[in-house]
Amino acid sequence: MARIAYILLCHKDPEAIIKQAESLTATGDYISIHFDARANPDHYKAITTALGSNPNVAFAHKRIKCGWGEWSLVEATLYAVETAVEKFPRATHFYMVSGDCMVIKSSEYIHNFLDDHDVDFIESFDYFESDWIKTGWKEERLIYRHFFNERTQKRRFYAAFKLQRKLGLTRDIPADIQVMIGSQWWCLRRQTIEAVLNFTQQRRDVMRFFRTTWIPDETFFQTIVRHLVPATEIRTRTLTFLMFSDYGMPLTFYNDHYDLLLSQDYLFARKISPEAIELKERLGALYAEKDVNFQISAEGPSLFKFLTGRGRVGKRFASRFWETESSLGRDRELMLLVCKKWHVAKRLLEKIGQETDIPTIAYLFNEEGTPLPDLGGIQSTLGKRTRHRRALMRMLFDYYDTNRLVVCLDPSAMDLMQDFFGDRSTTRMMEIQCEFTDDYLRGHATRIGLAGEQTPQDTLERLMPTIRRDIVNESDRIRDADFENLILLRQADNVSDHIHALEQFLTASPEAAEKIARTDYLFAD
Repeated sequence: MARIAYILLCHKDPEAIIKQAESLTATGDYISIHFDARANPDHYKAITTALGSNPNVAFAHKRIKCGWGEWSLVEATLYAVETAVEKFPRATHFYMVSGDCMVIKSSEYIHNFLDDHDVDFIESFDYFESDWIKTGWKEERLIYRHFFNERTQKRRFYAAFKLQRKLGLTRDIPADIQVMIGSQWWCLRRQTIEAVLNFTQQRRDVMRFFRTTWIPDETFFQTIVRHLVPATEIRTRTLTFLMFSDYGMPLTFYNDHYDLLLSQDYLFARKISPEAIELKERLGALYAEKDVNFQISAEGPSLFKFLTGRGRVGKRFASRFWETESSLGRDRELMLLVCKKWHVAKRLLEKIGQETDIPTIAYLFNEEGTPLPDLGGIQSTLGKRTRHRRALMRMLFDYYDTNRLVVCLDPSAMDLMQDFFGDRSTTRMMEIQCEFTDDYLRGHATRIGLAGEQTPQDTLERLMPTIRRDIVNESDRIRDADFENLILLRQADNVSDHIHALEQFLTASPEAAEKIARTDYLFAD
């Protein structure tokens, strides 16, 4: 049976570290701790005093001062690993964690998982061929020597880099290794760890190389493990659930994320908020529980984004200065067909195109693949269409040689509605208010990535009221905006009401409006 030696690098919050160590060793696992030598010595004393009598806890045989992006982080990890290998001969796996990590599965589940998967779990993507590094330096991290800390010695860091570049003082990567990159949160088998430690003793050239690379904690273990272990015995993934914001900052989990975390296909999660006391207590207790049935699904990132984004209503794209004075044209009519059920709006749109001479365009601001004419590239991406929406609409009016145009919008596009209604052109809007069954909302949650096939039923049931409330809120915001020429077409109304609404919206004849209103299977899901 698997026995895990957790490798913990930390520098703060001694009470949390003590609780974490006590929890992780409660079922027979081990932990080796490196506490940053730069941190408060009283904190280290508190940790050693509280955990010193626990035979499953060890402290790195050497403590060093650590800095972000430095070799010191790898060196501290190696010291903690060496101690764990020596102190815990029964440990079969070594799992890298931080003080911000918390377990999200029971010990029983984790041990069974590792017993069933005799492989190493570590992200290791080709450094040069992959897109793991999104922006900034790439080759420069390796071929130049970095002696200073970029955050604390910025001037020296960049001065040394510029001098080397000016003098052409580059270096070669060791010829027999392929540099890899990935997350530093790995889980490795004992034979792999022992092979890595042996490699560090024999290959001083590789050690010298990594000592002066920049951010080596993203490349050292990732490269060495891939060099030593057959690819068939490596799973290129981390077992720690973590997400990043659009700005590259780690997202933080709070008390109300307990169910979300348990349903993810991971063993740990980071970062847990220091203020999430209830979440930490529940996760700490979970580790020792028996016979827990975890319903695994994979909708974590999309569900997290949905839940955290609720209520943040505002303009995402402000008008550019060169657009504020532009207009679609005083004599033009833009008709906005707004509906949450896109297939309903598309059926109605198709019928409008058949029964009138008005050009129609589906969800051009929501779907990348909406058929559009070539307008010189402004139509090529959703981002461009949204940023340059007035210019785009003017070009579409010109392309179709028309003064009337019908387009579909999602009810969430409040910024677009406000912009178009603020134009000198005539703008009318018809909101199609559909009925939403629970079955439809479940399917909707799956289609937009909030749920998966394995999502537990109780999670879906908790999600249904939230989704339904968001749809209602979007409709309410449209009503509260007091748009002129707003017309409602309700699914529950009779055909005569639909005909009247379409007459107003399209300024069409009663005969044409009736044919459109009687569209076959208009509201069918």
